[in-house]
Amino acid sequence: MIRLGLTKKTGRDMGHLAQSGPGGMIDVLDSIDRAGVRKVLIHINNTNPILVEDGPERRILSEHGIEVAHDGMTFEL
Repeated sequence: MIRLGLTKKTGRDMGHLAQSGPGGMIDVLDSIDRAGVRKVLIHINNTNPILVEDGPERRILSEHGIEVAHDGMTFEL
């Protein structure tokens, strides 16, 4: 959001977990090491670059086995 000029605060300043870096979302989700666990991000701000399907931020998530939720996505528990 800083790059877009929407705020001067970082996500961490607003109480959000950073996507990358030490202790960030990728680190936390990578620490979950159970077979068959699906990792899906939900509740994503509409300015978040992970929503760009062919963008570098989404590619990084994919490399870590992390999906991004989409409208109409369903889960079977």
